[in-house]
Amino acid sequence: MKQASGNRPNAIDVFAANRAVGTVAFDTALVNGITRRRDVREQGSLRVRFPSPETHALSSVLVNTAGGVAGGDRFSVAIEAGEGTAVTLTTAAAEKIYRSEGDAAAIDVKLRVQAEAHLAWLPQETILFDRAKLARRFDIDLADNASLLLAEIVVFGRAAMNERVTRGAYTDRWRVRRDGRLIFAETLQLDGAVGDRLAQRAIADGGNAIATVLIVPGTEAIVERIRTASPTFAGEVGVSAWNGFALARFCAKDAAALRADVVTVLAHIDAKALPRLWLS
Repeated sequence: MKQASGNRPNAIDVFAANRAVGTVAFDTALVNGITRRRDVREQGSLRVRFPSPETHALSSVLVNTAGGVAGGDRFSVAIEAGEGTAVTLTTAAAEKIYRSEGDAAAIDVKLRVQAEAHLAWLPQETILFDRAKLARRFDIDLADNASLLLAEIVVFGRAAMNERVTRGAYTDRWRVRRDGRLIFAETLQLDGAVGDRLAQRAIADGGNAIATVLIVPGTEAIVERIRTASPTFAGEVGVSAWNGFALARFCAKDAAALRADVVTVLAHIDAKALPRLWLS
């Protein structure tokens, strides 16, 4: 490590040396008709636990022992649902992204779902604090007859604690391929005066919580089923289907209200989808 004047470590080097790095990777296989974990790899501050199954799927829970995500941290998750298996993943708690004066934190997620397999990616909220910096990317590969349920909630400051995000950087890149063909691609980027942008009517109209739910395969029948719940929504919810999948978007001025809307939509997709941790 480089030394600053007075034989003290350079502050930049100290910061870099104390960044958290974590990796979780596992795959699954059918054993006598039951989904079982196969190879599991953990490194750094990320861990995965497999509690008693809540449905027919293998339940998995990500745990970040670093206690949050700070600037410069690097985390990666890779899950492969083997042929015919069913996997549900959640997190032990909401993930907090803390203020950074330097580099952005990076989270890379790779999901592979083989033939006739199902994967439900249902983490609890990601909470960004003021001046947080996060770059996240999803790369998802689905077999032609695989299925996916993916829900992501992002909260910009905890309104209940009078927290407000004024500035920061947030990039969320999603790429979904089915049988090798790109079916969904988007990149959301908010940079600089994030609070001002969220206040704009065309963006979030003052909302501080957003969410996306992706359903593959998704049909108009699923869309209509979700729309029957529209009178109960506390925030704004839009849902549509095209290109073989359905997509629901959420925006609310209160994270608790948005979470309730997401729970309602997930219940209309699959009443057994929600992990117990979401309800505790």
